Amino acid sequence: MVDFRVGGDGFEVDGRPVRLLSGALHYFRVHEEQWAHRLRMLRAMGLNCVETYVPWNLHEPRPGEVRDVAAVGRFLDAARREGLWVIVRPGPYICAEWENGGLPHWVTGHLGARARTRDAEFMAAVERWFGVLLPQIVERQVDRGGPVLMVQVENEYGSYGSDQRYLRALADLLVRLGVTAALFTSDGPEDHMLSGGSVPGVLATVNFGSRAREAFATLRRRRAGGPLMCMEFWCGWFDHWGAKHVVRDPREAADALREILECGASVNLYMAHGGTSFGGWAGANRGGGALHEGPLEPDVTSYDYDAPIDEFGRPTEKFWLFREVLAAYAEGPLPEVPRQPAVLPGPVTAHLTAFTGLDGVLEALGGPEAEHAVPPSFEDLDVDRGLVRYAVTVPGPRQPYPLRARGLRDLAVVYVDGERAGVLTEEEPALAEPVAGHARVELWVESLGRVNYGPRTGEPKGVTGGLLHERQFLHGVRARGLRLDAFTAGGVAALPSAPAEGEGRGLYRGSFEVSGAGDAALELPGWGRGFVWVNGFCLGRYWSAGPQDALYVPGPVLREGVNEVWVLELDRAGEPQVVLR
Repeated sequence: MVDFRVGGDGFEVDGRPVRLLSGALHYFRVHEEQWAHRLRMLRAMGLNCVETYVPWNLHEPRPGEVRDVAAVGRFLDAARREGLWVIVRPGPYICAEWENGGLPHWVTGHLGARARTRDAEFMAAVERWFGVLLPQIVERQVDRGGPVLMVQVENEYGSYGSDQRYLRALADLLVRLGVTAALFTSDGPEDHMLSGGSVPGVLATVNFGSRAREAFATLRRRRAGGPLMCMEFWCGWFDHWGAKHVVRDPREAADALREILECGASVNLYMAHGGTSFGGWAGANRGGGALHEGPLEPDVTSYDYDAPIDEFGRPTEKFWLFREVLAAYAEGPLPEVPRQPAVLPGPVTAHLTAFTGLDGVLEALGGPEAEHAVPPSFEDLDVDRGLVRYAVTVPGPRQPYPLRARGLRDLAVVYVDGERAGVLTEEEPALAEPVAGHARVELWVESLGRVNYGPRTGEPKGVTGGLLHERQFLHGVRARGLRLDAFTAGGVAALPSAPAEGEGRGLYRGSFEVSGAGDAALELPGWGRGFVWVNGFCLGRYWSAGPQDALYVPGPVLREGVNEVWVLELDRAGEPQVVLR
């Protein structure tokens, strides 16, 4: 057992001063068989600690339906075996460029703006969830012989709200459920963020990417004592679909890290290794500057983050520069850099055949279809990640009028009497060509990820303001939802085989043989937008909009001999093949 204390100006372990040199690595963004390698890479970079979030929505996709919470404990055990302490950030909100900031859709869909407040219903849901989650953390705290030193109360709350009673209630709940590790909050180094997000008596830390001395000076104006720590040193950044790939100069990042350490502070590299948002769990942001009320900006599947350890687990130039900086603060020589994971020996091509059209997929794997007065939201239909088909009749006879989807989130592929009529978005919600009646209109609306940061976190998905023909609302809307988690091995096996649709929208199947399995990059030349599964494992979303042009395939997903690949294309199919390199 270890005695960890938060002193007046630093951290102490068994009575001796210690500097926390931590790196963010999300267990849910790394294949479990690769945890040990990635953790050893952190040690080799010069870190003594690892930090992870816990996404509530991943583990409780429906109320009371809890999935593999034990993964948290297994990761903490893996960190202990590799000689690392752990900082845990259990939520309930995590941001992390993760779907809905980690909050379940069934919570925010029902509560709306009452989420992340003292609201009794929200707090009751959090208490039930924490009652399931926290035993994985509590029994692995340092005072019980485990690696957990610190637990976060809430995440960057000062960027969202000012409900001090909520934060106090969360802190008290953590203690009541057995947390004895040091509690902390983390916020941007601005007065309103620190005043809104910090809790009296709880360690306050700050998040930033540069100008450490200014950030810590701001913190010191509010907190005269306590350890200085940058809980998120943004050494890279994330990407949005349709935007340019973001990178940070390695030497400039290393200089910023050195400045943090010269201040006598502890640090957590965000991210040390970003990994991948497998399973379609990538979130989205809102543009528009500081207010985050602008256009939807969905996050790509890769969470490489331009981190010092890249998506494949390889050291980058940034890794070596950081290792040089951190070595000066290490206790003894740094471990050798571990051997890199095997890669696929040479390109492999899998030829695809159309298995069934999108209608067939929806009929076989979707939820029940029902008629509603107005278009139901994704939340109404219990769809977290996936799509919804809305169908409505334009009565007639009547002359052509504009057709508009009001309050549309994401995008909708529209068909009029079976013919593709266009794609609607939040910015362009009306069809280019007017629609005459009588006509049957279908809108296939796909969620591109729920907002994970800012005042529009938790906003509903789908057609949220109604379907308009000229100024008239169209009522009697039939809707059916399809969740991504319906694509289990058993579910796909039960699908009927039928032709894909005209543009090639639908489900495709292929196989390929591997000799000497290893990590690979999967490419879909000419394909539009959709999802890929390899041997039942969902790699995530692909999209020709870029900047991401390939999906990361972890070596443990592949197997010697024959492998199976499924592609769900939601826009337009390309060449009937996928290539693994």
